[in-house]
Amino acid sequence: MVGSANLNIMIKAARKAGRTLIKDFREVENLQVSVKGAGDFVSKADIEAERTLKQELMGARPTYGWLAEEGGEEAGQDPTRRWIVDPLDGTTNFLHGLPHWAISIALEHKGQIVAGVVFDPAKDEMFFAEKGTGAWMNESRMRVSGRNRMIESIFATGLPFGGRSDLPATLQDLARLMPVCAGVRRWGSAALDLAYVASGRYDGFWERRLNSWDLAAGMLIVKEAGGLVEPLNPAGDVLTDGEIICANEAIFSNFAKVVRG
Repeated sequence: MVGSANLNIMIKAARKAGRTLIKDFREVENLQVSVKGAGDFVSKADIEAERTLKQELMGARPTYGWLAEEGGEEAGQDPTRRWIVDPLDGTTNFLHGLPHWAISIALEHKGQIVAGVVFDPAKDEMFFAEKGTGAWMNESRMRVSGRNRMIESIFATGLPFGGRSDLPATLQDLARLMPVCAGVRRWGSAALDLAYVASGRYDGFWERRLNSWDLAAGMLIVKEAGGLVEPLNPAGDVLTDGEIICANEAIFSNFAKVVRG
């Protein structure tokens, strides 16, 4: 697939940052790690990856705005466009030597996500999409799964850690969902959870208390792969609220009904 100039910039940036992360991942035992909060760690690798991404993305488009996990928000000369970046989604996996983490890059234009990239360097899987042009993984077009029965479907979520206040609600979700599905997975990277829904590996995903950089790229990729994406609160907004539910069209209604209670 031949993408726009902006998409090619995003893919190039993701691959460059991915090379540095893979190098650090192989030496994960030697990483200097500082505690950022309960159950939430940041590493030298994380910060270096964001620096690489910012150099590549802002170097190519210096007038765009910037929003990223480590570096915060910067307004751009062009108020209509901004990069939304998570340099390492799945930091805890990374620090434990688990090869399931990703780089997430989204481009926002006039409040809408118009391009998204989720790159898994450990498996060399590049998931990407542009608004209106479909979703891809490497050279293959992606579609959400075709399953239409909840009992045959696998879902993904995040389990709150470190005493977070949303644990009771998530446990209630699981109590309603587990008896009517084929299983629930918690793999520790929301960006890859969304990419896996887009590729049909998962049939649906939901989670609370996420950040916009966790969701922005993946939600577009799911939509472009034919999936439905909504805020958990139907009156809310996914990126503002940090709450999401998504699935293929055939099971979305039943899945949402169960999760929303």
